[in-house]
Amino acid sequence: MLLELKDVVVRYGKAEALKAVSLSVDTAEVVTLIGTNGAGKTTTLKTIVGLVHPISGEIWLKGHRIDSGVPIEKIIRMGISFAMEGKRLFSFMTVLENLEMGAYSRRDKDKDEIARDLRNVLDRFPVLGKRQRQKAGTLSGGEQQMLAIGRALMSKPELLLLDEPSIGLSPVVVADLARTVKELNETGLTVLLVEQNARMALNLAHRCYVLEVGKIALEGDSQFVQRDDHVRKTFLGI
Repeated sequence: MLLELKDVVVRYGKAEALKAVSLSVDTAEVVTLIGTNGAGKTTTLKTIVGLVHPISGEIWLKGHRIDSGVPIEKIIRMGISFAMEGKRLFSFMTVLENLEMGAYSRRDKDKDEIARDLRNVLDRFPVLGKRQRQKAGTLSGGEQQMLAIGRALMSKPELLLLDEPSIGLSPVVVADLARTVKELNETGLTVLLVEQNARMALNLAHRCYVLEVGKIALEGDSQFVQRDDHVRKTFLGI
């Protein structure tokens, strides 16, 4: 098992944001976490990378427990990369500088390997190659999302956390994004996807967890979840 959460509880003040959440992600899977606004999806991702600290429960990455005071930078070096909602780019830096920052935390500082990975990112997202000297803040929404994912890939992760990557994007760009996630997974990259576009997420993912008010309400392979009446009505509009 690449990643496992066991009965994780997170509180913001007196409010419980996560209530004994347990989930797992195996190597080379795409797993999606869907739910309404405020269900705890983003909190789950932030807790995994150490931006939020649980009050109880356990988080295991590659057989190592990472919830008990492990620094964020060490968690990242263990193979997780987080493309956060809202892109969180360095808007006054160029596209190229943002991508280079993605490699900052890498253990290997082999310049040739980093340059090769940069070429791979630019090959995957040709528009970024054309915009290398352009300020990140001047890109379109779709281009910024590509850059956010490209920057995350530059850390050479084993597990990519994607938080609402399709938000605010046109249907055409969303389709391109879905194809990119599928292609990345086909190279062996593991993906944990938080997504409001449940139809896209379920079509991409091998397995799904439905989060409601901080609790896992349903889990299973994506086809099983898509047949659930509550999911069909609430998330798929059927």
